[in-house]
Amino acid sequence: MRNQLSAAASLASAAPRIGLHRSTGPSRAWEIRTVKPVTYTVRLVDDLFGLNSTDLVKAGQTQRVSRIRRFVVLDAEVDWYHGDRIRKYFDHHNVETRFCVIRVNEQLKTVDTLLDVCRQLDEFGINRRVEPIIAIGGGVLCDVVGLLASLYRRGTPYVRVPTTLVGLVDAGVGAKTGVNFGEHKNRLDTYFPSSHTLLDRSFLATLDSRHISNGLAEILKIGLIKDLRLFELLEQHGSELIETRLQAGNALDAVAVEVLDRAIQGMLEELQPNLWEHKLERLVDYGHSFSPLIEMRALPELLHGEAVTVDMALTTCLARRRGLVSRRDQDRIFATMRALRLPLWHPVCDPATLIAALRDTVRHRDGLQRIPLPLGIGQAYFANDVTDDEIAQACDDVREEVCRA
Repeated sequence: MRNQLSAAASLASAAPRIGLHRSTGPSRAWEIRTVKPVTYTVRLVDDLFGLNSTDLVKAGQTQRVSRIRRFVVLDAEVDWYHGDRIRKYFDHHNVETRFCVIRVNEQLKTVDTLLDVCRQLDEFGINRRVEPIIAIGGGVLCDVVGLLASLYRRGTPYVRVPTTLVGLVDAGVGAKTGVNFGEHKNRLDTYFPSSHTLLDRSFLATLDSRHISNGLAEILKIGLIKDLRLFELLEQHGSELIETRLQAGNALDAVAVEVLDRAIQGMLEELQPNLWEHKLERLVDYGHSFSPLIEMRALPELLHGEAVTVDMALTTCLARRRGLVSRRDQDRIFATMRALRLPLWHPVCDPATLIAALRDTVRHRDGLQRIPLPLGIGQAYFANDVTDDEIAQACDDVREEVCRA
């Protein structure tokens, strides 16, 4: 398995030349073109907080310093299970540390939470050139800290340590940050990747099975739109992966390693050439055309991956009605979702809500639907002509499927 994955992107396509041009006409004007290369590292590690490990101490540090200082934002739930081990690690390496322990979820993913963290960061004071912020927690916490880092003093480096499966394969490996605003998910957001993301699957051992399933939804997404082998691994071993929590030292270890590797590699393959989303047709938007509004209206009942699964079930039915997915493949997809203990439907999914969700998505995608629809299993294409009637029919199809089961 690849132990280190790197993703890099530049704005070269948007800025064909670097330079300063002064007009020669009657008006005085200057046009500035520049390129900002971006490089960040995503790495799978074992026993990140083992006392002999220096991965986290060194991550994001650009020069030698006489005293190592770190501002660490730590999820309260993670602190409950792992706080002593994390503190012993920093003490062992003589790191002056300020811990900012916060409780965060989609309902608390707000500007107020961000400002609370910012006040503590300001009290601690950091040298942003050599003292990266460290975020230890799930995808929501990583999003909040990432947005703060992008704003604080016009950009402060940070390091992510995702502790949930969603964080390991999705929120922790991309460039997006953000907080929710009103009923809109991540309405206030930026592109600001961390310098390093360190992935230690041992954190998954303390997750409940629902949160493992939640992360497997994002892995299933990659399998459905681009990796048949990944889908088949989930189809064959999904229930066991939940029970073993993708941990090392059991008979399913090799499967867990391959699942994580394929999910992360598949995600980064899609993100790397289009990190700033200049191209709005993105395969990784599968399951994210209707789910943002579904998730926000269903709070706190649905987790992110669960809302994405509801979206994928709807679009699977929509694709089957268009002849893009066979009945047999639809049955396989739904059976796998059930094996992963994921919901196919939620009561907020009435046609009016789904139609409103798509209209908001169209605004976000520059006036076109750009809905990824599956082509069988392992491929997809983009649709711009989905009708309100099709949405209503897909909604009915999923409800009937749920009732039949």
